Amino acid sequence: MQLSARNHSIFDEENPYFFSYNWCKKPDNVAVCLKIRFPIYCVASCFLLYLNMFKFGFFLLIATVVTLNLELCFSACARAEYEISGECCPMCAPGNRVYWHCTIDTSTTCVPCQALTYTDEPNGLENCFPCTACGAANGLRVKKTCTRSSDTVCEPLAGFYCIRQNKDSCSFAIEHSKCQPGQYIQEPGTPFTNTECGNCIEGTYSTGLFTTCRPHSNCEKEGRKEKTPGTLSSDVECEDSASVAVSVGTAVGVGVLLTAAGFTTFFILKHKKLQTSETGNSCQLPVQESVFAQNECDIYEPPSQDSETRLIASSSGSLNNTKESTL
Repeated sequence: MQLSARNHSIFDEENPYFFSYNWCKKPDNVAVCLKIRFPIYCVASCFLLYLNMFKFGFFLLIATVVTLNLELCFSACARAEYEISGECCPMCAPGNRVYWHCTIDTSTTCVPCQALTYTDEPNGLENCFPCTACGAANGLRVKKTCTRSSDTVCEPLAGFYCIRQNKDSCSFAIEHSKCQPGQYIQEPGTPFTNTECGNCIEGTYSTGLFTTCRPHSNCEKEGRKEKTPGTLSSDVECEDSASVAVSVGTAVGVGVLLTAAGFTTFFILKHKKLQTSETGNSCQLPVQESVFAQNECDIYEPPSQDSETRLIASSSGSLNNTKESTL
């Protein structure tokens, strides 16, 4: 139940057996609130007090006041101020913190946040918040680095998606699901959604990595026969038929024989050519000239030491005889 008027409201949010009365007024940015909380049975007491005001109302009035839970609160600080020791001090700007609180004579003293710390709102804090770490253990990486006035923004690693988010930053991510053999990738995973898989139907297959299921191969159209039937996760295995195998074997055999014959012919011709060239280089003379030209075909041999000695001796003797005849 909630009833509202211009300056007050009656509601029972905290306890269904209690009523509360709130009254607030904000003249010149100063909030003044009055909150009265009392149990239901107090309503009956007040009603009886109203009916019997002139008889024994004084005693009922005292009992009612005792049972009332009266709370009066005053908040005199403006929106951009914070309260400390009964004083309203100006807040520090984002990226800063309080170094000295204000006094009656001085304003708040603010200093910038240190490295790896930040404040992203006007505040009256004495310490800045530590920057968030984007750890790989949580499936995260840095999207935007931390500054004095903003926290680190994290995003999922490649192949991961976010399952826990804090404002614009991801705080925890897990790996995308992998489709099983017999399934295809219906919707690829994104940084914020998981992979969606679909099941293949009969006559098609997928290893789990395909984006669509592929139809089984038709061995008959390829001129082959089926060796292993296909499944939802594998294709048909085909093999060559007997006639094709014989034809292929015959062609291979003929090719081998022709190659061998070619090599044999090549080597025979080469051998004959070598023999012909050797015969042409030898010295061939007619019979009648062989006796006179025998020395022309002999192989030259250098003179031995004995021959050289005899040649020198004969030369010396010839010189001596020449001298004697001259004399």
